[in-house]
Amino acid sequence: MISFTVMAITFGTVFLAELPDKTALAGLVLGTRYRASYVFAGVAAAFAVHVALAIAAGSVLTLLPHRLVQAVVGVLFLAGALVLLFKKDDHEEEVKTPADQSFWKVSGAGFMLILVAEFGDLTQIMTATLAARYDNPVSVGIGAVLALWAVAAIGIVGGRTLMKYVPLSLITKVAAALMLSLAAFSLYEAVAG
Repeated sequence: MISFTVMAITFGTVFLAELPDKTALAGLVLGTRYRASYVFAGVAAAFAVHVALAIAAGSVLTLLPHRLVQAVVGVLFLAGALVLLFKKDDHEEEVKTPADQSFWKVSGAGFMLILVAEFGDLTQIMTATLAARYDNPVSVGIGAVLALWAVAAIGIVGGRTLMKYVPLSLITKVAAALMLSLAAFSLYEAVAG
């Protein structure tokens, strides 16, 4: 059964965590060089693959005892918050792009860039964690995919404009605070039973 509450929580958490990530910058760079729709097609397909893998991993976690899962989920959220608060800025990476502008070359470059750069990334781990926490893989998957696609679209189309009005440090702090809250709640559930 689809839960709009779980989708909204997942969307908000993943969106805020991914927004300050290198993916938005990579999308921005590709979007300034190539047709935005081609870039988005490749990026969106890569994110769909990542979410499917994360949901599968999260579903495996639901087979463990509930208290243990809540403890693991709490620790993962806490680790995610710490990563956001203390990560170094790695936005100086050079993005390699195809020489021609065909759909397959541009979308393929976007797909490969995201597939490699985001594998094992914080938002993929968070998606698996949310899938385990809520035991609702469809709602978590929809929320995560929509959040990642929204960040990609913002990065491709309007990244520079957004960063003029909303400081990256504020977005990072809000995402970290949300993850700390989820960590505290999960750890409380693990202890309280």
